[in-house]
Amino acid sequence: TRPSDDLLRRILTETKIIALVGASNKPERPSNGVMRFLQSRGYRVIPVNPGLAGQTLNGELVYASLKDIPQDQVGRIDMVDIFRNSADAAKPALEAIEIGARFVWMQLDVVNEPAAAKVREAGLEIVMDRCPAIEYPRLIGGRPEH
Repeated sequence: TRPSDDLLRRILTETKIIALVGASNKPERPSNGVMRFLQSRGYRVIPVNPGLAGQTLNGELVYASLKDIPQDQVGRIDMVDIFRNSADAAKPALEAIEIGARFVWMQLDVVNEPAAAKVREAGLEIVMDRCPAIEYPRLIGGRPEH
């Protein structure tokens, strides 16, 4: 089901801290560009990538998993933004429930209905097959990065 503009706008305005799963240290990768875009709009974006854990990416420390993010230091994770393929998106989507996130956002072409059902059952809002760096300018204003 296509998310309503109202839901997308609410997520984008209520979110302050985003955990970005599948963050890349390569500037040309979409996840890196989206991270920079979101940072430029005032969000704090915490990168998650087990292969880069302990390094710094766009000014933020990279964590191996969502559960490794010290929310007592970082703040509550509002949104988990998932840059993984559809099959691999289930694990971070379910971890988002465990860490107390409010929103799960799967990127363009990322759809996992069984995981989405569990996320909804737990009371979280979920968006699939969308990109916040495209929706933000469309719904809130400013120029898109893409």
